Amino acid sequence: MKSTACTDCPTAKVASLLSDMWTMLIVRDLIKQPMRFNELMESLEGISTRTLTLKLKRLESLSIINKRELRYQLTPSGTRLAPVIAEMEKYGKKYL
Repeated sequence: MKSTACTDCPTAKVASLLSDMWTMLIVRDLIKQPMRFNELMESLEGISTRTLTLKLKRLESLSIINKRELRYQLTPSGTRLAPVIAEMEKYGKKYL
């Protein structure tokens, strides 16, 4: 069987995208509703302005979110992460 490099593996790519807590929490919050930068700052207790700015730019560059009328929202591909986040929440409630 041919070995696939981690950079070519779809599972590894998604794991890389969601590899940090802040990115997952931003997506979690935007699943609920579009939010302004300050609303995200309030909902993500402990995140720095710089970190939020960098995470939002990365998510925009990957077309996971976009910004319209001063609100960040999930794109259609970003919305497809909702079941992943929901399953992680279920697992966390049940096993952790």
